[in-house]
Amino acid sequence: APWKAQFHAREVMRKLYSSAPDGYPGDEDNGQTSAWYVFSALGFYPVTPTVGQYAIGSPLFRRTSVTMPGGKVLTIEAENNSRDNVYIQSATLNGTPYAKPWLSREALQAGGTLRFVMGPTPNKQWGTATADRPFSMSKAR
Repeated sequence: APWKAQFHAREVMRKLYSSAPDGYPGDEDNGQTSAWYVFSALGFYPVTPTVGQYAIGSPLFRRTSVTMPGGKVLTIEAENNSRDNVYIQSATLNGTPYAKPWLSREALQAGGTLRFVMGPTPNKQWGTATADRPFSMSKAR
């Protein structure tokens, strides 16, 4: 369920990462551990990099921007974001309602504005439609 991913992404960032010398879990092979944190702090992270889909988690920032290769800017906004408001209530991508619990690489690279409205309780309906599910190797849909 997307709301569980939102909860756990924020919990992992809060409990397992810090600015201390040993402030990340495990071995930092190839920068993957810190890269996961950076992606997750933005509000999404790669699960299967070869597929080009990024799972939506729970952003840490109220507003941030990333300049993509080619110069396009992706702005991520999280209204009502706080330590307690970790759950996505709704989302829009470039002003259009967005209900998928994942983003395509193409959508990110195109730039624009990804806007989340955050809250303290899960919206158990957001991102749960069968048609909105991310890629899966499993035949169970």
